[in-house]
Amino acid sequence: MPGTLTLGADGRYCAWGTPPVDDDSPVPVILVTGMSGAGKSTALKVLEDLGYEAIDNLPLHLLGRLLAPEDDRRSASRLDAIAVDVDVRTRDFEADSFIAEMMPLAAREDLAFRLVFLDCDDDVLQHRFTETRRRHPLAGDRPVADGIAHERRLMLQLRDSADLVIDTSHLAIPEFRHLITRYFALDAGPEMAVSVTSFSYRRGLPREADLVFDVRFLANPHYVERLRPRSGKDGEVAAHIEKDPAFGSFFESLRGMLCDLLPHYAREGKSYLTVAIGCTGGRHRSVYIAERLAGELGSQGHAVSVNHRDLAPAET
Repeated sequence: MPGTLTLGADGRYCAWGTPPVDDDSPVPVILVTGMSGAGKSTALKVLEDLGYEAIDNLPLHLLGRLLAPEDDRRSASRLDAIAVDVDVRTRDFEADSFIAEMMPLAAREDLAFRLVFLDCDDDVLQHRFTETRRRHPLAGDRPVADGIAHERRLMLQLRDSADLVIDTSHLAIPEFRHLITRYFALDAGPEMAVSVTSFSYRRGLPREADLVFDVRFLANPHYVERLRPRSGKDGEVAAHIEKDPAFGSFFESLRGMLCDLLPHYAREGKSYLTVAIGCTGGRHRSVYIAERLAGELGSQGHAVSVNHRDLAPAET
């Protein structure tokens, strides 16, 4: 599908834009689902703060009624933006039923409909439940790990059907809030949202990545003692990387390729694009390239955010 940021198989595009000003404007509808402990409550709260009518744990059979065409609702008031959390806590939850309820809604022209799936690594989820002493909704008297495994099997089909998958494994809460705001603010423009993230190959590929670039061929500041404790945001680290004869042609090719590709992705209806830049430790080369690339794309008029997945918070 990431940040996976990801569009679903139908490829439908909807500009969230400003709140509707006439009866013909589609109503933004966000269905939030995903793994327990991955941040659904936080996402729903952020969406509520952004101006969405937020509804937690809505029974599936009420979803169609909530989003019934205005002529079919008793209330004459028009809902401007809606965010709904539907997950395994819901009484009649089944992935097949969820998708069956969702499909006709996603096809309606009066709704700007998006399914957002929040995911997280199993070990991080287990740590979160243990740390907060919460019981997993599917674990019962069994270990938390059993509940997580059961839920992942139940949710696999929904993850595959999602318009956007956000992996919260390495996202601090402020970063997560910023990401939700960046994607779904009601006063945002309709342009495609581009996220550039650095990462360490030691910790695996970002699951939300649409495009991945490996910069481990560049000169590594890790082997220069005075540069080792610094990050790719440091001027000396940047200068060291730029001295590599391979840097100039590589970066110009990368910048040029992305500047050429982004309009094509947007024209095909892609609402979100995540570009991941990886190096060995996720501290020097990938951080510098991500920062510089985000700056270059931003100067071209693209809406860009940058994140450093594996750089310590104090250094970001």
